Amino acid sequence: MAQLFEPIEIGGLQLANRIVIAPMCQYSAEDGAMNDWHQMHLGHLAMSGAAALTIEATAVSPEGRITYGDVGLYDDRTEDAMRRVLQSVRRWSDIPLVIQLAHAGRKASCAKPWNGGAQIPPTDANGWQTVAPSALAFKQSDHPPVALDREGMDRIIAAFVDAAQRADRLGLDGIQIHAAHGYLLHEFLSQLSNTRTDEYGGSLANRMRFPLEVFDAVRAAFPADKPVTVRVSGTDWVDGGWTPQETAAFARELEARGCAAIHVSSGGLDPRQDIPVGPGYQVPLARTVKDAVTMPVIAVGLITDPHQAEQIIVRGDADMIAIARTVLWDPRWPWHAAAALGASAKAPPQYLRSEPREAGRILKEMKP
Repeated sequence: MAQLFEPIEIGGLQLANRIVIAPMCQYSAEDGAMNDWHQMHLGHLAMSGAAALTIEATAVSPEGRITYGDVGLYDDRTEDAMRRVLQSVRRWSDIPLVIQLAHAGRKASCAKPWNGGAQIPPTDANGWQTVAPSALAFKQSDHPPVALDREGMDRIIAAFVDAAQRADRLGLDGIQIHAAHGYLLHEFLSQLSNTRTDEYGGSLANRMRFPLEVFDAVRAAFPADKPVTVRVSGTDWVDGGWTPQETAAFARELEARGCAAIHVSSGGLDPRQDIPVGPGYQVPLARTVKDAVTMPVIAVGLITDPHQAEQIIVRGDADMIAIARTVLWDPRWPWHAAAALGASAKAPPQYLRSEPREAGRILKEMKP
């Protein structure tokens, strides 16, 4: 069997193969609440044959949203809206559902990408005051964030805990904590965005302290038999910023605290980033982390060809691969990968007859 289609266990969660759908913001919520778009979006991805589906970056507070169109999980209204969507998805698919919990930090209060994506000042409609480890804006044109004090940090930890408890009530199978792409927890990690002089700034141990406090609180609030994982940026791609070696050290600390897996992306913290984009460009970052830990490592970033994905697993660069824009372009990518590699993938019984004759019998029935 192709190694890409071998099963794997992450923190007690049994996964049918090594393909996970990464979280992808849709910027289509209504005051934090999911709606019919999310039901349609998640519903068709739930038929993909991937091993798990990760719900987009979900803000733990209204101020933690990237845009005013972001999904939230911070009150009964947003919880109920998500419940309706998940009930519909689960009616037809048995794919494990994971949620990414996030706080956007200084990169919050923005317009939707198709409206330019610029930050909205706190005095304008759909805008609010942002927070960060230090009062440093992401762009010079942005409104400066307010540096978090201890009380503010405690409120954010409490918001992550509340969201984790809501996620459990919704029956979600796992949590991914967002510590990548220049959002709040990543801002604490990088010296480019964290210039604090207290116990949360300066040394690597100090810069890791708040993200680890958030992880510990979420891990304690979520059932022990369900996994909590973390997404990180392996590097800032800027001199003087967060490095692969620091990422590996952070991963070791997370593993010691019960982190079930780590998903290695990169960038997003500084507009000066110079990213060498190309097929599998972030895989070496995943390999650096994999060499430092024993927990499963997930690679992501321009992984578009099934044979490319298979080789990442065969070489031991990562234990799983994540797809995002790839699966938006081709929502049945795992089916097609199974056909290319001589493996099999799950499909709803309504779609079984779609299998081309030349593909052989690659599709097996999905149980709702």
